[in-house]
Amino acid sequence: MPGTNTTQNSYPLANQLRQHSPLVFGCMNLGGGWNKNPLSAADISEANQIIDAALDAGIRIFDHADIYTFGKAEQVFGKVLAQRPELRQHMSLQSKCGIRFADDMNPQRYDFSEQWIIESVNNILRRLQTEQLDILLLHRPDPLMEPAEVASAFAKLTASGKVKHFGVSNMQQHQMALLQDSVLEPFIVNQLELSLSHLAWLDEGTTAGCSGQPPANFSSGTIEYCRRHNIQLQAWGSLSQGLFSGKDISQQPSHVQVTAKLVQQLAAEYQVSSEAIVLGWLMRHPANIQPVIGTTSINRIKACGQAPDVRLSREHWYALYLSARGSALP
Repeated sequence: MPGTNTTQNSYPLANQLRQHSPLVFGCMNLGGGWNKNPLSAADISEANQIIDAALDAGIRIFDHADIYTFGKAEQVFGKVLAQRPELRQHMSLQSKCGIRFADDMNPQRYDFSEQWIIESVNNILRRLQTEQLDILLLHRPDPLMEPAEVASAFAKLTASGKVKHFGVSNMQQHQMALLQDSVLEPFIVNQLELSLSHLAWLDEGTTAGCSGQPPANFSSGTIEYCRRHNIQLQAWGSLSQGLFSGKDISQQPSHVQVTAKLVQQLAAEYQVSSEAIVLGWLMRHPANIQPVIGTTSINRIKACGQAPDVRLSREHWYALYLSARGSALP
């Protein structure tokens, strides 16, 4: 059974990801925005500066998706690589497929069919102007998914050398297990929304068995499944859109304002940026979470680069958890 050897086969790969790059740069906002405007010289210049800033901050993994800014994020990144091909050897590229937008003939949908996965990868490689993806992720679960079709697509992409490794995004443990029963290649990544402002992934476990607690709306056991099978957890939305690191929160609930103040206090105590505290809180979890940052601010990229140097105490970690939660633990 493919699932039997998943832990043994994927263990070194997931650890290599963290050693290679404790943080991931999310390219969702590259390419001039979510519009149909053609790429400009300014878009290419901005992408060059952002990529350089990320590399300078120790970031080596760049996260894409075929839908980001309607394909322009990959296009502008590809133009940078065409201009500076030497950059490719210093980075790992991952992208996602499976989300299809509505059009004149069809509704919004998810598509894990073999044909669409392979077609998507071919288009991703063309836009990125590279011959191989280091990691391909399935973007969001497709209710009509046939594991055998996914397995066939992955096998062909592996055989052709177009994709080196595979993973998923926004999937719970049972969906991963079902797929892994058919897919020979071990999943090495699951990208989920994990942050100081989205705590369901923690609350699901800490409130287990406690009556009167609100439902967390997160799939129980997913974090533990990934840890058991050494599937690297990547956290999208990890900076909470700046909620605790400089965004105007004057209209936010009191517990958000209190948490932002606590983040500032800890940043002063640890002598790092507020962004580093927010990300360091995630990275303190024993699941060894890899935050994905999507800021296009050079200064904020530099600030995030301090996060791997932060090791919060247990007391400070819980202080942030309780404050962000806005209520006591059971």
